[in-house]
Amino acid sequence: MPNGLIAEDSLRPHPDGLALKLTIPWYRSLWLSSVSTLRVTVDGTEIPADDLAFELGGTRYAIAELPDQSDELWFLQQHPLLIVRRDQPVALGEEHEVEIFGELRLPYMQIAPGQDGGPGMYVPNIVRQSFTLTVTETDAAPLAIATGIAPPPPASDDDPFQLGLTLYSASAEFRAGWYDFDGLLDRVAELGIGPGIEIVASQVLPTYPVVSHDFVAQWRAAFDRHGFDASSFGANLDMGRRRDRDMTPDEEFEFSELLFQGAKKLGFPLVRIQSAKPELLRRLLPVAESLDLKLAYEIHAPMGPNSPEIVKVRDVYADLDSPLLGFVADFSSTMHAMSPTLLRAVRRAGLDDEAIKRLQEIWATDASMRERQQEFIAYLQARDFDPGRLGSFAHLAFNMHGHVDPRDWADIMPQILHVHTKFYDIDENGQEPAIDYPELVRVFVEGGYRGYWSSEWEGHAFAELGEVDPLLLVRKQHDLIRASMRAVQAAHV
Repeated sequence: MPNGLIAEDSLRPHPDGLALKLTIPWYRSLWLSSVSTLRVTVDGTEIPADDLAFELGGTRYAIAELPDQSDELWFLQQHPLLIVRRDQPVALGEEHEVEIFGELRLPYMQIAPGQDGGPGMYVPNIVRQSFTLTVTETDAAPLAIATGIAPPPPASDDDPFQLGLTLYSASAEFRAGWYDFDGLLDRVAELGIGPGIEIVASQVLPTYPVVSHDFVAQWRAAFDRHGFDASSFGANLDMGRRRDRDMTPDEEFEFSELLFQGAKKLGFPLVRIQSAKPELLRRLLPVAESLDLKLAYEIHAPMGPNSPEIVKVRDVYADLDSPLLGFVADFSSTMHAMSPTLLRAVRRAGLDDEAIKRLQEIWATDASMRERQQEFIAYLQARDFDPGRLGSFAHLAFNMHGHVDPRDWADIMPQILHVHTKFYDIDENGQEPAIDYPELVRVFVEGGYRGYWSSEWEGHAFAELGEVDPLLLVRKQHDLIRASMRAVQAAHV
């Protein structure tokens, strides 16, 4: 998903001078307190901070005020205005050179907790863009989306897994406004994807973290219309919502409890949790019991079922001894190659054949994620290639692509409550070139798993908007999984 605040259609006329229509540079909604810095240069002149204002939902903020707005949500589909005060307003059709720098912090991605009541350290998201923009009042039109796809083969009562998807698969298109919520579900139904629907709450709830009565009504109407089934409710824990300190233990509990109540309103049987702190889980278990909710901690690349961090969670589960506690298996952990989508992205960013070959060699070693990152960055620097040209790709290549043996999932199979069938590509042979789906199907069928496999296309982390139709790829992945399930069943007859 392009990590941008502005696009080709962002420059707008404004009585105060000009305005830039902003897009949130992330895949989920964020609190305005997440915005650390916004700087703008127009036609080579940097605009003083006092001449900038951020306007969201009719309310205008000075840039310096944004870090204090921990109760104001920048919803994924909202496009606030960054207003630039000028002596002379711009006119339609004018061209201007615009540079923008933005720095945000991701409040649910904590690197280290705060000390002595202070704020912790969080993953940053840094945006630098330069465009020659034309002043317009018109939004860019979305690209055409293919229609008329043949229906999938009918499901069989003998199929071991139920299929579905997380709407996260269409993050970029939803963020860009190509779909509203109903239109997205209609498209899923048109392609015969389902019946399981998974959501990331912070992505689709305009009133996050609250599930409003209006959203419940909209959700139920769509489910009645299409015969969908709620599979997994993705909950985050926004520890860094405030800039001056982390959440207190009571705030962690209250925020989580609110999300659990929302999941219940929407009919979800399972919540994907982000924290496995023993004391928090101990307090949340009675809530989960009262709401009849299972809680599943996600195992995601670069970790696997037997990674030290996950072994600690398994120990916590053993101590709490509740059938409601388990895991979400994410197949980013078990890749045998780097995805072609990522390799195309780093090639666009300037890597040549030699560098791409070296990237793949370093990725395939058994060194830790951090060691591999550092080795690759040192390699680039030795070739006088600035790693900054790759943006986040120099890191994403290692922390989003794990190479744990698929057979390791069998070690915790009874505790796997939900599956993210992560994928990036489907090739001309109908296979995922970097993830061995026939082998994963075999491991899970023979291991006795009988839950949802929820397709999660994460190519938007690397692909350009409109490069592919992610929902069409999900449909192709479903065809691959069905064929693999039936091949395993036939081999056991």
